[in-house]
Amino acid sequence: MMSDESTQATKRSPMDSTHQAKPSASSVNFRIPTALDGAAITALIGACPPLDANSAYCNLLQCTHFADTCIVAEQDSRIVGWISAYRPPSQPDQFFIWQVAVARSARGSGLGNRMLEALLSRPSAQGATTLITTITVDNAASWALFEGFARRRALDVTKAPHFQRDIHFSGAHATEWQVRIGPLPASGAQRDTRKISETATL
Repeated sequence: MMSDESTQATKRSPMDSTHQAKPSASSVNFRIPTALDGAAITALIGACPPLDANSAYCNLLQCTHFADTCIVAEQDSRIVGWISAYRPPSQPDQFFIWQVAVARSARGSGLGNRMLEALLSRPSAQGATTLITTITVDNAASWALFEGFARRRALDVTKAPHFQRDIHFSGAHATEWQVRIGPLPASGAQRDTRKISETATL
């Protein structure tokens, strides 16, 4: 799931977008998260509806136990992007994308797609043949991201109701549609992207 109403977050605390100028063009560093990123990631997710606001502890677990399958995008010492993901233990051939958050300052720059490409190029994605995610019907940003990813790679896309509003959420949450994209290239990851810098205009 991806936010379509993202705002800025610093590495330590959320930034007030009404008082923070849009950052100038500079390099964006993609890297594996650490526990020290937990607070900033929690703030970023919390400022990005319609993403579910996880507990700070949940985000810390993602930054540590699942670090190799998660990615942060950092610009000028501020976290401006985040993707959480994992390989389901019972289905290791799948790569599940949980949440995608992009700061308001970085929207429209293609950062979400670049984070996704960098994440899937890691050794931790080696052997995955299918990308999986779940998206609510009204989350236009997520549909655009994942359908665009599949289109550029000429991959098949299937979708079906997965966690349903009444059956699984007791009417309190919109149905999450499961999106399956594949087959991913058999060659898998060819390089480690623990630290990648690129020039981007945000």
